[in-house]
Amino acid sequence: MLVVDTAPQSSFAELQARLIDYAGWVEEFRSPDEVLDQLHAITTRSLPLSVLGAARFPLKSGDWEAVQIGKSVFLHKDAPEGWWEEYSALARDKFRPLAFVARTSMVSYTWTEVRRMFEPIGVDRLKYDLELKYGMRDGLSCPVGGRWMVIFWSRKELSKILTQPLRVMLFAAASSAALRLDQLAGLDPKRIGSRGCLTPRETSVLRLVSTGVQSQGIAQALGLGEETVRSHLKKAQAKFGVRTRAHAVAEALRQGLIP
Repeated sequence: MLVVDTAPQSSFAELQARLIDYAGWVEEFRSPDEVLDQLHAITTRSLPLSVLGAARFPLKSGDWEAVQIGKSVFLHKDAPEGWWEEYSALARDKFRPLAFVARTSMVSYTWTEVRRMFEPIGVDRLKYDLELKYGMRDGLSCPVGGRWMVIFWSRKELSKILTQPLRVMLFAAASSAALRLDQLAGLDPKRIGSRGCLTPRETSVLRLVSTGVQSQGIAQALGLGEETVRSHLKKAQAKFGVRTRAHAVAEALRQGLIP
């Protein structure tokens, strides 16, 4: 039986049982704070792992100005005080590797692993220096459906502590937490509006673009003129707030508008 080397010690089986129980209880939690508190209580009892919070990705890629505490971002009460304010100011208009990986991947990576992948230098390292300033040596980001990210932090490096079985369990618990947070956060009018903003023709055009068909082939398939196809694409791009057809297809796929 695997025993995690932490204080207090807890067996793998005990942690697994608690996380499974958590997934069964989560529907009963009545507030985002309760969702995060209960998960935090389980992970800190067995691992050097605290809940930092959870974030719902903005509708438009990179539109982090639209993110708001208490609406699309929920911080755990024990998150280092002052960190969020400094992080928000520092990360404004900058590339966010953790968010990028979480939005484009279904795998949980530690912050150290992401840092090794991107090898940040210069100003891009400031975020990591900020984490160390607040005692956050490492963390674990769990992406949920390309829509949410549940984040843990630790004062220890996690790569060797979090085995693959542990990550699978944490990911499952994070997914349950994100689904409940999505219910508690309520519907996003902007997100709902975007789902209905494409016309059937625009949707058909984007679906064909996603399969690699060029404008001429799309026109032939739909019985339209090439200029009309280009017009549909431009309108779809405008509705998503993007500049290229590839980006429009990516947004349509992310929002589930095309299979």
